[in-house]
Amino acid sequence: MLFSEAKQGRTFIIRLEDEEVVHETLENFAGEQGIKAASLIILGGADKGSKLIVGPQQSRGVPVMPMEHELYDVHEVTGTGTIFPDEEGNPALHLHMACGREENTVTGCIRRGVKVWHVMEVVMFEIITASAVRKPDSETGFKLLVP
Repeated sequence: MLFSEAKQGRTFIIRLEDEEVVHETLENFAGEQGIKAASLIILGGADKGSKLIVGPQQSRGVPVMPMEHELYDVHEVTGTGTIFPDEEGNPALHLHMACGREENTVTGCIRRGVKVWHVMEVVMFEIITASAVRKPDSETGFKLLVP
């Protein structure tokens, strides 16, 4: 286990609007507000055609080959994630979202492009005095959090 300590800063209440791409909009917002690190919760609706990463094709395969799932219709969503700077200092969101419609639910990472269906609500908690950064890992191909 690796860890570091930080403190909570500002809290932002955000409404994402119809057709916005979640990760792009939140990373841009963080950059505009000078947010280097944050945790967040999100809920609302994801539009048809939104894409999630739903796991690797093989559990221990190298290189890691992601599986993509496209939402077949509008889904209700809830999610949680973090923002930490990448190796160039840009805010990088890592957020997993559970998307449900009737009795079907799929959970995955939103990095491939989840679009808002009418509205999503976000509460973003800024983390200050954090030294953590996301750095590329050559073995997995992921940008791993280094506390």
